[in-house]
Amino acid sequence: MELKVKNGCPLHNFEPCKQLDCAWFTKLAGKNPQGGADVEEWGCAVTMMPLLLVAQTNAARGTQGAVESFRNRMVEQQDELLGLAKQGDIETKLIE
Repeated sequence: MELKVKNGCPLHNFEPCKQLDCAWFTKLAGKNPQGGADVEEWGCAVTMMPLLLVAQTNAARGTQGAVESFRNRMVEQQDELLGLAKQGDIETKLIE
Protein backbone atom coordinates (compact mmCIF):
# COMPACT_ATOMS: atom_id res chain seq x y z
CA MET A 1 0.00 0.00 0.00
CA GLU A 2 1.47 3.34 -1.01
CA LEU A 3 0.49 6.45 0.87
CA LYS A 4 0.36 9.80 -0.85
CA VAL A 5 0.98 12.81 1.35
CA LYS A 6 -1.26 15.75 0.60
CA ASN A 7 0.26 19.20 0.57
CA GLY A 8 -2.33 20.71 2.94
CA CYS A 9 -1.29 22.96 5.82
CA PRO A 10 -2.79 22.08 9.23
CA LEU A 11 -2.16 25.67 10.35
CA HIS A 12 -4.26 27.17 7.52
CA ASN A 13 -7.32 24.94 7.37
CA PHE A 14 -5.51 22.37 5.16
CA GLU A 15 -5.21 24.78 2.26
CA PRO A 16 -2.18 24.23 -0.02
CA CYS A 17 1.21 24.96 1.58
CA LYS A 18 2.44 28.52 1.07
CA GLN A 19 6.04 27.27 1.17
CA LEU A 20 8.49 30.21 1.18
CA ASP A 21 5.74 32.64 2.19
CA CYS A 22 5.36 30.76 5.49
CA ALA A 23 7.67 31.22 8.50
CA TRP A 24 7.34 27.49 9.32
CA PHE A 25 8.84 26.48 5.96
CA THR A 26 12.48 25.81 6.80
CA LYS A 27 15.59 24.08 5.54
CA LEU A 28 16.74 20.99 7.40
CA ALA A 29 20.33 19.85 6.87
CA GLY A 30 22.25 17.08 8.60
CA LYS A 31 22.10 13.30 8.94
CA ASN A 32 18.94 11.25 9.11
CA PRO A 33 18.93 9.69 12.61
CA GLN A 34 17.11 6.60 11.35
CA GLY A 35 19.40 5.70 8.46
CA GLY A 36 22.43 7.97 8.58
CA ALA A 37 21.88 9.38 5.07
CA ASP A 38 22.64 13.03 4.45
CA VAL A 39 19.54 15.21 4.53
CA GLU A 40 19.19 18.66 2.98
CA GLU A 41 15.62 19.56 2.21
CA TRP A 42 13.05 22.28 2.59
CA GLY A 43 9.81 21.52 4.36
CA CYS A 44 7.32 22.42 7.03
CA ALA A 45 8.79 22.51 10.53
CA VAL A 46 5.60 20.93 11.87
CA THR A 47 6.04 17.86 9.66
CA MET A 48 9.75 17.60 10.54
CA MET A 49 9.09 17.37 14.28
CA PRO A 50 9.01 13.54 14.49
CA LEU A 51 12.39 13.31 12.76
CA LEU A 52 13.86 15.97 15.05
CA LEU A 53 12.49 14.20 18.13
CA VAL A 54 14.20 10.95 17.07
CA ALA A 55 17.50 12.83 16.67
CA GLN A 56 17.07 14.45 20.08
CA THR A 57 16.36 11.08 21.71
CA ASN A 58 19.52 9.59 20.19
CA ALA A 59 21.59 12.51 21.49
CA ALA A 60 20.09 12.11 24.97
CA ARG A 61 21.02 8.41 24.98
CA GLY A 62 24.64 9.30 24.19
CA THR A 63 24.71 11.87 26.98
CA GLN A 64 23.21 9.39 29.43
CA GLY A 65 25.93 6.85 28.63
CA ALA A 66 28.69 9.41 29.16
CA VAL A 67 27.23 10.55 32.49
CA GLU A 68 26.88 6.96 33.67
CA SER A 69 30.51 6.18 32.77
CA PHE A 70 31.68 9.30 34.60
CA ARG A 71 29.62 8.37 37.65
CA ASN A 72 31.00 4.83 37.74
CA ARG A 73 34.58 6.11 37.54
CA MET A 74 33.96 8.61 40.35
CA VAL A 75 32.53 5.86 42.57
CA GLU A 76 35.62 3.71 41.92
CA GLN A 77 37.95 6.56 42.82
CA GLN A 78 35.96 7.40 45.96
CA ASP A 79 36.09 3.76 47.10
CA GLU A 80 39.84 3.69 46.49
CA LEU A 81 40.34 6.92 48.43
CA LEU A 82 38.22 5.69 51.35
CA GLY A 83 40.20 2.46 51.42
CA LEU A 84 43.46 4.40 51.64
CA ALA A 85 42.05 6.63 54.36
CA LYS A 86 41.08 3.60 56.44
CA GLN A 87 44.62 2.27 56.11
CA GLY A 88 46.08 5.61 57.18
CA ASP A 89 48.09 5.65 53.95
CA ILE A 90 46.25 8.54 52.32
CA GLU A 91 48.98 11.15 52.81
CA THR A 92 51.59 8.96 51.10
CA LYS A 93 49.33 8.31 48.08
CA LEU A 94 48.35 11.97 47.69
CA ILE A 95 52.00 13.07 47.60
CA GLU A 96 52.88 10.53 44.88
